Amino acid sequence: MLLVEKPSDGVAVVTLNRPEAMNALSKALRAALQQAIAELDADPDVRVIVLTGAGERAFTAGLDLKELSTDPLGMGAANATDPAENPARAVLSCSKPIIGAINGVAITGGFEVALACDVLLCSTNARFADTHARVGITPGWGLSQKLSRCIGPYRAKELSLTGNFLSAHQAYDWGLVNRVVAPEELMPAALKLAGEMASIEADMLVTYKAMIDDGYAATLGEGLELEHQRSVVHNREVTPDMVAARREKVQARGRTQ
Repeated sequence: MLLVEKPSDGVAVVTLNRPEAMNALSKALRAALQQAIAELDADPDVRVIVLTGAGERAFTAGLDLKELSTDPLGMGAANATDPAENPARAVLSCSKPIIGAINGVAITGGFEVALACDVLLCSTNARFADTHARVGITPGWGLSQKLSRCIGPYRAKELSLTGNFLSAHQAYDWGLVNRVVAPEELMPAALKLAGEMASIEADMLVTYKAMIDDGYAATLGEGLELEHQRSVVHNREVTPDMVAARREKVQARGRTQ
């Protein structure tokens, strides 16, 4: 139900593999996803993770409603805080960058998992929908707060209070996703971007990602102070020779792009 591959140096691909169920997040799949991300986060050979779904229909349709209908305790998953039950927290708990390669629909809980990624690339088949209000369940994995911060409160209310679908191109226009590509180009584009990130030193990736995330969760003034404090600590360890060596690599890369 979950595939983990390492197609190139520093890059791992995690695939939600229940295409017959639109990659719905069953209890077993949620636990497997948390374990896989934790193991990859601890793996020194992995710097960047790509998260996607099997097939072209769905990234993930969210919680497995068929499973929940037979489990009287299953609805607790909607408010779970344990990353083994809450896949958005499993994604957020990773210190390394996670690129969401959104291959199809990302609905409700699946939308929340997508929002937990650091960068979103999607195919033209991708669509996003928040159907919490129509199902009669309030979100518990972050959607009501993260979506408005990504696209603004007015657009977030339009989506969440109608349950309407947002197309891939509209998601790009609204600033929700980084880019939209043809279905056959999705994984090559995601792997290329992951490889570019993986060419950065591992500790720098983790440090910079945390600086952005922690600062974004604070006020601007608090974020600027956070940047100053962490920058002083980090840059104290950087020597002129280190800068000179990296500068040559940056210049060489600039000549080839």
